Amino acid sequence: MKVLYVTTISATMGFFPEHVKMLLSEGHSVEIATNCEKPVPEIYNTLGCKVHDIPFSRSPFSKNNLIAYKMLKQLVESEHYDIVHTHTPNASMIVRLACRRVRKQGTRVIYTAHGFHFFRGAPLKNWFIYYPIEKFCAHFTDVLITINKEDFTLAQNKMPAKKICYVPGVGIDLSKIQNIQCDRNVVRLSMGVPEDCILLLSVGELSVRKNHQVVMRALAKLDNPKIHYAVAGSGKLENDLRYLAKSLRIESNFHLLGFRTDVIALNKSADISVLPSLHEGLPVALMEAMAVGLPIVCSKIRGNVDLIEHGKGGFLYGCQDVDGFARGIMDVVLKSSSEMRKINQNTIKNFDVKKICGMMKQIYKDCCNGAT
Repeated sequence: MKVLYVTTISATMGFFPEHVKMLLSEGHSVEIATNCEKPVPEIYNTLGCKVHDIPFSRSPFSKNNLIAYKMLKQLVESEHYDIVHTHTPNASMIVRLACRRVRKQGTRVIYTAHGFHFFRGAPLKNWFIYYPIEKFCAHFTDVLITINKEDFTLAQNKMPAKKICYVPGVGIDLSKIQNIQCDRNVVRLSMGVPEDCILLLSVGELSVRKNHQVVMRALAKLDNPKIHYAVAGSGKLENDLRYLAKSLRIESNFHLLGFRTDVIALNKSADISVLPSLHEGLPVALMEAMAVGLPIVCSKIRGNVDLIEHGKGGFLYGCQDVDGFARGIMDVVLKSSSEMRKINQNTIKNFDVKKICGMMKQIYKDCCNGAT
């Protein structure tokens, strides 16, 4: 079986090495089509995957989309792939349009939606722009995979794809996470936080979507010098967040760590994971925190609610509920979190990459056997 993996940008391929390894171990060949402004992760060169540079853009209105469409159409019509598996919205729109002819010749198109841009509470413009595009392109989709239950229900009711599946994310490598060792005090020193503080940790870009300011305001409301908040990530809002920390008078308890490659070590050195995002698909950051046994305080949104039950592995609050976040943080601080740790480490077993790869293996098999 010859498979083409497609993503808008090369960095997204960082989520799929285990999936590609699984396909290669089964004797299949895998190629990649993506925007190579930045190189694909080195693992794919090691695995011998051929990479095609296609100038995809994240914007559906970019003039590069027509160029990408023509290049991808030529690629799929000349290479005769058995399966084209596409990820990320804009590339996936182009893929499904470009594959209309080869689908009639036997190529199967799989699209994994890592969180529709239209969702409960999304801006109306998202529904006006992205919903019609997704619904139209679903006509040219053999298998539509959704990664959270809200999207799965919506797809079942609204999307005319030949087959709709639920696969809970790309999976995380639990054995790898468990084997990572770190010195909590050394990691805290690298973060610039006191060894004996109560450490809240968020992992994610500094953007409006990640909504870090809600936790900052909760921290100010708690007014507890022992509680510190660290954010691992970079982004356009760095200066805004620093200004907010100063205006809230929490600058000594607020830490911007920048982009970090030692996220698991950061989690193992924290006390509570906080994720106040406005929207997510199925957040890997939350799953990694659960895997190390952290109690969670997060927003009550799509994806998060698939992972956390309020009062069990943590607490869920409205995206702008500053009082709720403050209350949830103190509930974890004041009560024993050992039961939450056990619950989260047990729950996350359902999201192990080995289990997810097993589900994907069956989907690929059914696709090739015509069971769509």
